[in-house]
Amino acid sequence: MTTYDDRASLTDLTATVERVRSSVEGVIEGKPEVVRLSLTVLLAEGHLLIEDVPGVGKTMLAKTLARSIDCSVRRIQFTPDLLPSDITGVSIWDQQRRDFEFKPGAIFAQIVIGDEINRASPKTQSALLESMEERQVTIDGQTYELPSPFMVVATQNPVEMEGTYPLPEAQRDRFMARVSIGYPSPEAELEMLDIHGGVNPLDDLQPVAHAHDIVKLIDAVRGVHVAEPVRRYAVDLVAATRTHPDLRLGASPRATLHLLRASKASAALSGREYALPDDVQALAVAVLAHRLLPTAQAQLNRRTSEQVVQEILQRTPVPAAPQQSGLGGLGRGTPAYPQQPPRRL
Repeated sequence: MTTYDDRASLTDLTATVERVRSSVEGVIEGKPEVVRLSLTVLLAEGHLLIEDVPGVGKTMLAKTLARSIDCSVRRIQFTPDLLPSDITGVSIWDQQRRDFEFKPGAIFAQIVIGDEINRASPKTQSALLESMEERQVTIDGQTYELPSPFMVVATQNPVEMEGTYPLPEAQRDRFMARVSIGYPSPEAELEMLDIHGGVNPLDDLQPVAHAHDIVKLIDAVRGVHVAEPVRRYAVDLVAATRTHPDLRLGASPRATLHLLRASKASAALSGREYALPDDVQALAVAVLAHRLLPTAQAQLNRRTSEQVVQEILQRTPVPAAPQQSGLGGLGRGTPAYPQQPPRRL
């Protein structure tokens, strides 16, 4: 396993991340924070939900991220008539062998693009549950492992749009983070007209990293250290969602785990061997908000889940930085919360 104790490997891995980031930002103009969150989810072994109105580049972001990595990619266009077997696969009777032969579905890829996922029925959406959580598919009692790395990048329109179904709670909880791209700035939109007006930028996009590079990156992220105060801070944030008066459904323990993994990936993207409370704060809205269900009164008051998470962030005490690390701190002889800004890739 690659760890942060291997300095030569760390240099190579950070260079790989920079290549992927530059490749994606060359197509998605003016949205560096969205690109960073996408890479964070990828390195944290999570799945990404991109929600926004039509035409802002949701599918373009998913396809650009997939094409920047030399790995298997499958796209699923979610429609009302899509069947669960179209996603997971089906066993077909083979006349010559006189036995059933398994035909893999579209989920058998390293990066799966689910376009407009909330236009399929909840039954079809549920076909993703096992694969997203356990990275396997069970058909007719037989279990098939999915390749590594494995990531689902799904896009969806807001539930107010015509012809959409709300995602089940269990489905939303399996997405590590939700991101909204938003409209570009006038400068970025003008640049987009110059770049996208004549040709499709995806046509000339070449992979800048291999799948085994991403696996090494994921292994390195697993080695990022998280001090006990930072872990407790993440637990306190999630626990506060379960007792908040404006929420009828708080975040699950899976949300705590996802928040911790994403924080470790964010630390790695910043070139650090350890996570900080800042990493947890920066990711709390993206990781927690889409899992929460406001009460009817909160909806009448136009209170959103994002506003509730922001309020919880303001009310929850941030752990104080110890003077120096030791067995009770971050370990490895590194300062707990360094005074200098963390170096970025």
